[in-house]
Amino acid sequence: MTGEGPLRSLPGPVILCGMTHKVGPKGQVVIPKDLRDALGIEPGDEVTFWRDGDHVAVRSVRSARPLRGRFAGSALVDELDRERADDRVREDRR
Repeated sequence: MTGEGPLRSLPGPVILCGMTHKVGPKGQVVIPKDLRDALGIEPGDEVTFWRDGDHVAVRSVRSARPLRGRFAGSALVDELDRERADDRVREDRR
């Protein structure tokens, strides 16, 4: 392995040999448990696939944090709150 692609940041060693699986009639393949555990993929998680040269890569979509609450307590939120209050004052004056 060259250290490139989505597997480069896996915690600890992951044995990739001997993990062959057949594609089912609906095109489904089971992600081996060792890889699911290493990548933090759990039942019900969404994953994304893409073609990378001659192979397919998979990554959990869960890695994207939701926006709600992400900036709580930051200066950005305080500034936006001040601007919103100023806008209300201007609207009330009309």
